[in-house]
Amino acid sequence: MSEHPKHSSSGHHDPIPHPAQSGSRGRINFRPVNLLLLIPLIGTLPPMFYNKTAPSIGGMPFFYWYQLLWIPISVTLTYLVYRTTRGER
Repeated sequence: MSEHPKHSSSGHHDPIPHPAQSGSRGRINFRPVNLLLLIPLIGTLPPMFYNKTAPSIGGMPFFYWYQLLWIPISVTLTYLVYRTTRGER
């Protein structure tokens, strides 16, 4: 049995494009939908929004349930941005 080398001179191309070969893929592509990703950051970064104990839900202080609420919100927004921009790759 003969082993095939990873890089051969038979014309096989590297599956990972090099930056010089990627063309326009190296540019930053700004779209307004990407701003949705800032919403969870703004909602959770400043502690002044959630640094309190009332109101509580089921004995859980506001501080904790507010942060836990952002998990599904963040996942949903990330998924929306992904679905909207995935054709650009």
